[in-house]
Amino acid sequence: MLNPQQLAAVEHCDSPLLVLAGAGSGKTSVITQKIAYLIQRRKLAPSKIAAITFTNKAAREMRERVAKLVSSEDAAALTVSTFHALGLKFLQIEHARAGLRRGFSVLDADDSGGIVKELAPKGIKNDALFGLRNLLSRAKNGGLSPEEALAAARSPRELEAATIYDLYQQRLAAFNAVDFDDLIRLPLRTLESDAECRDAWRERLRYLLVDEYQDTNDAQYRLLKVLTGERGGITCVGDDDQSIYAWRGANPENIDQLGRDWPNLRVIKLEQNYRCGRRILRAANALIANNPHSHEKKLWSEHPEGAPIRVLECKEAEHEAERIAAIATTLAEKHKARWDDMAILYRGNFQARPLEKALRLARIPYHLTGALSFLDRAEVKDLLCYLRLLTNPSDDAAFLRVVNVPKREIGATTLEKLGQLAQSRHSSLLDATRSDGVLRQLTPRPAAALASFANLLDELRSASLHESAADLVELILKRTGYAAQIAAGTPDASVRERKLGNLQELADWFRAMQKGGNTAGDLASQLALLSHADRDEPGNAVRMMTLHSAKGLEFRFVFIVGCEDGTLPHEGALDEGRVDEERRLMYVGITRAKELLTLSWSAQTKRYGDIHRNQPSRFLHELPQADLHWQGKDPEADKEVTRETAESHMARIKAMLAGG
Repeated sequence: MLNPQQLAAVEHCDSPLLVLAGAGSGKTSVITQKIAYLIQRRKLAPSKIAAITFTNKAAREMRERVAKLVSSEDAAALTVSTFHALGLKFLQIEHARAGLRRGFSVLDADDSGGIVKELAPKGIKNDALFGLRNLLSRAKNGGLSPEEALAAARSPRELEAATIYDLYQQRLAAFNAVDFDDLIRLPLRTLESDAECRDAWRERLRYLLVDEYQDTNDAQYRLLKVLTGERGGITCVGDDDQSIYAWRGANPENIDQLGRDWPNLRVIKLEQNYRCGRRILRAANALIANNPHSHEKKLWSEHPEGAPIRVLECKEAEHEAERIAAIATTLAEKHKARWDDMAILYRGNFQARPLEKALRLARIPYHLTGALSFLDRAEVKDLLCYLRLLTNPSDDAAFLRVVNVPKREIGATTLEKLGQLAQSRHSSLLDATRSDGVLRQLTPRPAAALASFANLLDELRSASLHESAADLVELILKRTGYAAQIAAGTPDASVRERKLGNLQELADWFRAMQKGGNTAGDLASQLALLSHADRDEPGNAVRMMTLHSAKGLEFRFVFIVGCEDGTLPHEGALDEGRVDEERRLMYVGITRAKELLTLSWSAQTKRYGDIHRNQPSRFLHELPQADLHWQGKDPEADKEVTRETAESHMARIKAMLAGG
């Protein structure tokens, strides 16, 4: 049942709409119900509707919810995807207009980072290299071409990055490849410069619905604008108070830009929160009121008040971790809470180590979001590179990764010489290996290995014309000897089993995704777009993650650790005057909690052998003090909490001693 504001947002279709949806206010329901309304009441063909999210997981969940409201045929015809998946779809259809050849590759972060490292000055330090990659990415997210980035450069570092940008794009063109940022930049430039293409896509997608709109960057906003046109068939749903990604290019100013570009924009606020207890919500409202707002809103809830918000002063990080583990144990044993009802949130991943130690000692299962992803496993990346190379023989990055996987006795000197010869002929590395003239200039043994590798790929490419993607994966494993190498060369049985299991999972994923018209290369490109969070299946375990990773999630019990100045807000943000975004980050953390919120801080921190004294986060003092229970300031309340925690702790120890 929709509330009046939600219903108004669903039924407004005649001009652009901005839905300012506070935390826990049911924004996904608005988007899914509006899709059904457009199809059933406005008679808009589902194939002309696109819902755009920021993660594949969110897109999958949205599609599942829409499928319960419309027919299966209508649900299948919808476009529900991330910005990058929509960009990939565009480029696969319009590759020629975008200056690409059919079968282009999508490079992952490691591949693109390797190219930047090759082009950067020799001996560059990792921090400086990261800075260059970040500047290059920001230029692309701003929708700038290499020439525009060069003209906009204002510092020596920006000038260096813009110069590398030009060389980097030349390298990508030679590979017939794009990186993640190009999945937005190239469709944008194509649509802005090609009126025929622009008109066709405006007809193809007549209504856009955008989730998490506050996280859009400049290029994404321009893409929405050029797809929508003057017709204004667009609903943007977001929350300026949850804009926490400026560091990766998100521009919260895009919320105000909507009204400037479409003067007939309607704004509807969703202020009823369906998640948090009133006390938690009151604290969140008080905190975020310290930030400036173009659109004022105040969340309210019909839920009970809830318990006071606990504030724990701890000696240092280890003590803090031990206390969190003890409270988690109490919640599980005294209140029968499941482990996955709990989340421990922190500002940076470096804070996880003492928490992991404490949870392991307490025998509490936990899941660390952001740990090594399935897609980051070496064996999975190797197989994806084989698929990329079969689809796109110009993909030199994929060639270099797998030419020696399994080992083929092709050394770095041979590859360097091959690279020089390929460059002189303006050909890809793989094409160069097919040239007798090139191979004669190399040492006989590695030359023969390269020729054999090229022949193997030709056989596999022929097979790819009639094999399914899943069968092709299994054929690659067999014909290359890759699976046999893992089986013979991995003495640890558990590691061997995990690696072979990962490869089987990859084949299973392709089998599940296989649809008519999708080549193995298409599926590999789709898989490359999946993020870590999209594959997280933590089970019944305490969730540990950064505050950035927690957005969009909710838990009965939330712990926010490291609530001291210098950590939250972060030291860098304090130095640069970016406290507003840190406050929004704290707001996001607070509004993840449904029933109980615990905030903790450490009185001292050890850095490089020195002891630093900390002050509690300024954000703690911005919360309504009547709703907080500061440990140590209310002896009676402290006594009850201490007794309950001690009983649970002793019960846990007894169980451990008894072998339970």
